[in-house]
Amino acid sequence: MTIEEQVKQIKQSFRQMMDGSVSQSMREKGVDYHLNWGGTIPRLHEKADEVGKNYDLAIALWKENVRECKILATMIMPPNEILPDVVDIWMEQTPTVEIAEQAAFNLYQYLPYAADKAYQWLASSDDLPQICGYHIFSRLFMQKMEPNERGINEFIDQALVALRSPCLSLRKAAMQSVFRFAELGLLYERLAKNALRNSGLDFLC
Repeated sequence: MTIEEQVKQIKQSFRQMMDGSVSQSMREKGVDYHLNWGGTIPRLHEKADEVGKNYDLAIALWKENVRECKILATMIMPPNEILPDVVDIWMEQTPTVEIAEQAAFNLYQYLPYAADKAYQWLASSDDLPQICGYHIFSRLFMQKMEPNERGINEFIDQALVALRSPCLSLRKAAMQSVFRFAELGLLYERLAKNALRNSGLDFLC
């Protein structure tokens, strides 16, 4: 079966996942895809397990302006095969906070260069790359990855700016990553609390 035939077959399978209440809720929140079947994340994980890791199929699915195709692409893309330049293209083409979060959870946290990409995105002027970056760091900190001194300073400096953002999703992602950073140990907890206190954000502690 060709990649094109596989994509067609997968798109047809999404009809069986159709949940009008989910897609309607997204439309009401201003999330607009060319096609949105309202497929739930657990159902998409089941589909990903069925399909297996597949670089070419992931690339083809990502090109579709269909919510489920993009999320499934992040689930089946082998993290050791996707190049940084392709990741940057995917980030540029990320249409919504939901896709940004799913990409971070399903794929970006597992990249061999995950931390480097996260630091790069924290410095972005756009919200979605920053949201991805903070979700990556949350997962890396949960895996007990400890940044070096330069990394600590860069992370805290960027997080303090993000915590004042008008974008709620960015503030939440940054705050969650600061909490995960603090869970690395007493030293990290003190660094986080002192930084928040000195910036007048101590009410978040």
